[in-house]
Amino acid sequence: MSEIPDRVPTPCPSCSPDLETVHEVLTEGGGTLTVRCSECSHVHKVQPDRESEVTVDVVVSQGGESFTANVTTPEDETIEVGDEFILETEEVLSTVRVTSVELDGQKRVEEAPADEIETVWTREVDNVGVNVTVHPQDGSRDDSRSITVHVPGDYEFEVGAVESFGDDEFEIDAFVVRGDAEGYRRDRFDEGGDTAFAKDVKRVYAYDEQSSAWSAW
Repeated sequence: MSEIPDRVPTPCPSCSPDLETVHEVLTEGGGTLTVRCSECSHVHKVQPDRESEVTVDVVVSQGGESFTANVTTPEDETIEVGDEFILETEEVLSTVRVTSVELDGQKRVEEAPADEIETVWTREVDNVGVNVTVHPQDGSRDDSRSITVHVPGDYEFEVGAVESFGDDEFEIDAFVVRGDAEGYRRDRFDEGGDTAFAKDVKRVYAYDEQSSAWSAW
């Protein structure tokens, strides 16, 4: 539902019943507004205009699992891949990002008005798990391993930085960003100083900083 502005245009039954004038909103309650005419100061009640709204199903991917919720939004609002919004239900309060928009007949599109949407597919971005491929220091790929680190969505990864998570310590060599991430010039980054937020990263490539981890002993 849209917020009520401080001033609204509406006819005044005292000085301009057939012409809209600016009115100051005094109070809101019971589905009506109490307003005061800026021309004659007459106070009266009006019924505010409300946007038509629709309820849209939202599927949220969260930590390898998923659940379904719903949101209410103006019917003409456009929802598109990459949009982020706060989802509040009895079970969860989190920020989610749109990853796909589904119309009737399971047709997937990049964007659509809310009243045409069957399901919005999203993933949580408050806290995320990022996949990291860790290579041995000698450059051998045969003994590479994959780990998952869990960090806040706004945690920043940087090419060349050394990261420590529990028993794992590695230097970032490159990372690939997700298709729904906005504001990046390309998909893969491997120049020293390149950065990206964890919620935008699909996979990190790194070299192990603990040579003993790759020892035959």
